[in-house]
Order: sequence, then C-alpha cells, then structure tokens
Amino acid sequence: MSASPTVALLGTGIMGAGMGHNILAAGLPLRVWNRSPEKAQPLVDAGATAATSPADAVRGADVVVTMLGNADDVRAVMEQAADGLSKGQVWLQTTTVGVEPLTGLLPIAQEHGLTFLDAPVLGTRAPAESGTLTMFVAGSPDARATVDPVLDAVGQKTVWVAETADGAAASRLKLVANSWVLAVTAATGETISLAQGLGVDPQAFLDAVAGGPLDLPYLQAKAKAILGADYTPNFTVDNAAKDAGLIVDAGEGAGLRLDVAEAVRTRLHRASERGHGDDDMAAAYEAS
Repeated sequence: MSASPTVALLGTGIMGAGMGHNILAAGLPLRVWNRSPEKAQPLVDAGATAATSPADAVRGADVVVTMLGNADDVRAVMEQAADGLSKGQVWLQTTTVGVEPLTGLLPIAQEHGLTFLDAPVLGTRAPAESGTLTMFVAGSPDARATVDPVLDAVGQKTVWVAETADGAAASRLKLVANSWVLAVTAATGETISLAQGLGVDPQAFLDAVAGGPLDLPYLQAKAKAILGADYTPNFTVDNAAKDAGLIVDAGEGAGLRLDVAEAVRTRLHRASERGHGDDDMAAAYEAS
C-alpha cells in the first residue's frame, strides 16, 4: 500500500470538514461527498475532488471514511455507495452509532469484502480542525498499514481497542467517554443557572474552583460560551441528544439504569424544542 492512500470522505459537516482539511494537509488524495454539496465546496477549493454520488466517491478509493449523523444515515449512504465499493477497501466508520447499530453495518462490509474498522472519534469542532482528535479503533491489525496515514492526519492519538470490530469495542468506549462529556456539559449549565437564580455571580463560582481539583478546562470553556451566549456549534444540541439516547439504550441493554444520561437527554430535547437544536450543546443551559 502506498504511503498516500486515496481517501473517500462521506460527510463533510462540522466534524467531516475539519477531518477533510487535515487529510488534504497530510498530502493524501481526497474525494468528498455530502448530501448538501455546498458543505463540501471548501474542501474542493482546498484541493479535494468533488463526487456527485457516494458511489462515485468510493470507486477506487483505498480508505472510505464515514462521518455522518447517525447509524441510519451511514447505512443509507453506504447502500448508495454499493456500486463503487470493491473488495479490499478499508471502511473507517467514524460516526458515533452506539453498540447495536453495528449489526446493521457489518453486513454491508461483509457483502462487499470491506475491512470494517469501528472507529468513533472523541472530540468536537476545534480538535477536528486542528487534527487533534482521539481515535478509538477496533478492527483487524492488517488494515493498519493502509489506514495509519489517515488516522495520523486527523488525530493526535489513536487507541486500538480490539483486533476485531465484531464486539463494537471502540463504540462501547466512545459511549463511556461521551457519558462523561455530556454529564459535565449539562452540570455546567445547571450550575450557572442555579447561581443566577440565587443571585450569585457565576464567575464567583468559576473563580472559587479555578486551579483546584474541582476545576476542568471543559467547565471553563463551556461556562464562557454560556455566559457570552456564544453557541457557535462545536457539537450540536441535537447530536448530543442523539448520543445521550445511545448511552441510555446501551445502559438498558447492559441491565443498567443511567439516571444522569436520561436526565441529560431530557434537557437536550427541551433545549432543542426551544429552538437550539443546531446550537452548540452548551445551549442545554437554555433548558433551565
């Protein structure tokens, strides 16, 4: 395999766009497709080849990257790509789809002889744009020579979780990590709301914990966004709600009751109903 595998990127939204620019910066040939072509245009302007269909994008590619909204989107797009898929291609599936949905994706890989890598990413817009995502990957080590240049381009750290994708080991780890991210985000919004409701300056709380064991850079970043009413999307409320649902479902499948995750999902849905679905997930604050 060449050190510069040809990459087909299906999905150029907030996350896919950042990943695509870093793939190009690494000197890898890139083809891009998005349901809304205008979202792929900045990558085309930067040197990517525009594809008119998923099948056109993946035809002859060494690595197929999917970064879409949810499992149904991934399945639908890969079915549209079927005519262009060929045996031996590596499918780097980076969308957060949860555990059970993999059962609907693996058969597609098997049907077309693809090497499937369960590879959800940890990070939002800024890490995607700077190439500092953390990549969780489960799948055959035989694919590493092909896919490593892509992983190195989009992430600062790759964690190979398992040597098979069958058990969704990487997706399981991603749900655990996201449960923490969503809990911290929701708690930040509620804490600021409580401070304001009690007549306490939220900055007094932030200053009180700053630099101590209760402080987090993530707390400070989300609090700054909330206090400045800057909800420029890094990861949207609706996407966060989708992930919260995946976490709740996975917990139920494991015989667990996840009260915090369920409450976070409720808050995110309420924020979305109030018009913040496309805003950054910090806007869950508005649910209070």
